[in-house]
Formats: sequence, structure tokens, C-alpha cells
Amino acid sequence: MALLERSEWYDLARATEWTPTYITMDELFPPEHSGGVGLPDDVWAAYDEPYKVSFREYVDVQRQKDEGAYSVKAALERSDLYNKADPGWISILKEHYAAVALVEYGAALQESRFARWNKAPGMRNMATFGMLDEMRHGQIQLYFPHEYINKDRQFEWSHQTMWSNNWVALGARHYFDDIMMTRDSVETSIYANFAFETGFTNLQFIGLSGDAANAGDFTFSKLIQSIQSDEARHAQLGTPLLQMLIENGQKDKAQNHIDVSFWRSYRLFTILSGIPMDYYVPLDVRESSFKEFMEEWIVTQFIKSIEDLGLEKPWYWDIFMADLDEHHHGQHLGTYSWRPTLWWDPAAGVSPEERDWLEEKYPGWNDTFGKVWDVIIDNMVNGRMDKTVPGTLPMVCNLSQLPIVGTPGKTLKDISIVHGDRKYHFASEVDKWIFQQNPERYRHHKNLIDRFLGGDIQPANLDGVLEYMGLGVIGPGGDDVHNYAWLDAYRKIELAG
Repeated sequence: MALLERSEWYDLARATEWTPTYITMDELFPPEHSGGVGLPDDVWAAYDEPYKVSFREYVDVQRQKDEGAYSVKAALERSDLYNKADPGWISILKEHYAAVALVEYGAALQESRFARWNKAPGMRNMATFGMLDEMRHGQIQLYFPHEYINKDRQFEWSHQTMWSNNWVALGARHYFDDIMMTRDSVETSIYANFAFETGFTNLQFIGLSGDAANAGDFTFSKLIQSIQSDEARHAQLGTPLLQMLIENGQKDKAQNHIDVSFWRSYRLFTILSGIPMDYYVPLDVRESSFKEFMEEWIVTQFIKSIEDLGLEKPWYWDIFMADLDEHHHGQHLGTYSWRPTLWWDPAAGVSPEERDWLEEKYPGWNDTFGKVWDVIIDNMVNGRMDKTVPGTLPMVCNLSQLPIVGTPGKTLKDISIVHGDRKYHFASEVDKWIFQQNPERYRHHKNLIDRFLGGDIQPANLDGVLEYMGLGVIGPGGDDVHNYAWLDAYRKIELAG
């Protein structure tokens, strides 16, 4: 019997649909789960995902991807990357695997919710593949770091971080719960597939893939290339939903979703991508700055994609552009200063040569952030190490759950409001605006400082806080990854007078 051409059966197979007779459509697709309130029923059938694949094609391509990634890993296992690579690069691996691997399993649950609840049959079909994608991403990113555990206990965090109360995990979990786990299928797809995956996973996976190859870590480079090719496919799930909202009189709602999700994603990636790109990647293989990656992948490409839909730049665009020059520098100062609270060993990234690079990429860096580093370096060079680690906890934003930072002497300030019976603090006017959009959604969450002041952390001292965050329990906390060897250049400068 002759086989049908793919084009003859594909649309029928991907759009399998039926009309329920024993229950109503709202019972089959409860609006609180499916979303898209106000969209006519016939609109859902018009959902047309831009990327199409059959199950046979999907399995064949995924098998080839796995073969490529695992074969490169097997071929390079004897290269002893762990001992040969710059320690700053090893810290990037620790940060990435612990922050990303278990989130991929959460993303599988997110995609499964689309497969069950979304009213567009084409999206349910593609979300099934997306769910399988995310399961593969979780498995492979837990398997690859496992070989390092017997060399370095900090790799234990790959399996544990997202279950812990580490302050970075609290911020990441708050963000992913907000965009992936607690919204209806339409909102979730716009927040996670369109804003997060279309814009920012490109930054993490494509940017780091190039840096990995330059650093000689071809195993990691191949791994994240394999993942990014999946992300690029299911990232497209959200675009048709935005089109449906806009074409059916809900343009303001679509714009609001973009404005909220863009800022929330950006702020998290200042730590996940911004700090490693500008401070941890070895200087001799560093290709572009975080700001340059953002300008290429976000300012140019992401904005073109929303403007093609008829949407506008977020209202806070000027604030965002100014923030590219400062926020991640402030977060690096904070994470390095509170290095015992990290699951990785941070690189300072401020040797004289590295400061020249920072000044070139961020004119004025030496006169702002550099002044703070001058004090830290002076204390370190003169043996006053105790003055380089804060004795108190940082002020934390009640929206992002990350420390409140800014350019020293210029933009560092607390932005607060009183809501109900308590005061809330924010790192920016945009964080405050997002909170005010839906205070009931955010006001009950306790950040690390709330938990400390509320008596949830015992004993109420630094040791108690570190244990609460899993430091010394799951794995050791952080210290300077180069064992402060970079200070030798400053000691020579001081001796030379």
C-alpha cells in the first residue's frame, strides 16, 4: 500500500480535536487553567505553530542530538578538563548546572499543563514534544556534572539547589514559580516560551556555548547547543497566542504580559549570565561583554519580534538600557562579598588587565564600581580579610528576591511602599510597578531577611543562616576561586610605591 505524503496527513494528525457531549467545554478546559478568557471558541482552532514535526521525525532528531552530546563527552573524558581549565570556568559549570538542571524538570511540568489544558489542539501537540524536550534537558544536565562530584563536592549542588533555601535559589524559585507554575496556559506560554525562552535562554545557551568552545570545554559547548536547538523550537509556542490576543481586542493585556515577563527574566539573568560573562570567563578567551550580548540578542532581535507583532517596547525601556551598565556589576560585588553564601567559588575578575577590559566595555567603571573594589583590594593586600566579608545580611527586593544594588554614589537607593500592614522594599521602580500590578500575588512571600527577622532561622546568627541555606550541609560554600592569587599584581604595585 502506498504511503501518504507527510503533507497529506500532518494537519489532521496535529489538530486532533473533538466536541465533548457529556460535559461542557468549560468543564473539559476550566478557564482558570486554560486561560484565554474572552477568545471565541473558533479562534483556538486557528492556532498555527510555526514549527511542525511528527513523532517519528522528533524521535530520530533527538536520538541524533543525544548521540552527538554523549559521544563528545565520552571522547573527551580523558582530557582532564577539571584540572586543566581555568578555575573560573569550573565555577561557571557549577553555577549553571545547579541553577538550571532541576528547573528543566519544572519546565516539563509546565509543558504538560499546556498539553492538558490549552484549548488549541496544535499547541497541545507541540507541548507534548516540549515536555519530552525538558525531561531530556533535566536528565542530561544532571548526568554530565555527576562525574565531577568525586573531584569537587560543590557539584553536589546540581542535584540539590532548587530544593534548598539558598538565597539565590529562593530568588530563582520565586521567578520560575511566577512564570511557569502558577498561571493559566496562555499567560504561562507568553511568559515562559516567548519572553524567557525566545529572549533570554538564547543569551545563556548561545552566549555560553561560544565561551565554552573558546575555553576548550567542547563537552559543555556541545551539550548546550543540543539543548538550545530544542528551546528554539518550543520557544515558538507563545507567538501565535500573542497574535490571538492582539487580533481579538486584548492588545493591552498582551503588552502587560510582555512588560512584566521581560523585566523579571532580565533581572534573574544578570546573575545567571551577566556575572559569569564579565567576571568569570578567562580574559584571554572572553569574546563579548554581557552588555554586548544583551544588545545583540535582546535589544535587537527580541524587540524586533515584539514590534513585528504590533507591540511596543516596555514602558521602562530607558531604565532598562541604563541598567545594562550597572546592575550586574552591583550583583557581582554583592555575590563576591557574600561568597561564603554561594554554592560555587566566585572569581573576582578585577586584576589590572581585567579592569582595563571592564573600563573599555563599561566606560566609567573604574570611577564607580572600581572605587569599591579599591577598598576591598586594599583590605585584602594588607591582611584585613575580615573587612572584606559583610557581617550583616543584605537588603533584599520583595519582588526579585535578589539583593538591592546600584551604582555606588549614584543610583543605589531603597524604593519602598506600604501595603496593608507592612513595608515592602524594591530594587527599582519597575519591580515596585510589577508588585503593584498584583500585590495579592506577591505580598505573602517571605524573602531570606523576612525569615531571619521572623525567627524562622535558628540560631539567629551567621552560622544559623549558612546552615539554613544548606552551606556545609549539601556541599561547601564559596571562596575566591583563584585562592586570591590575582592580588599578587596589586602587592607588586604597592611595593613599587
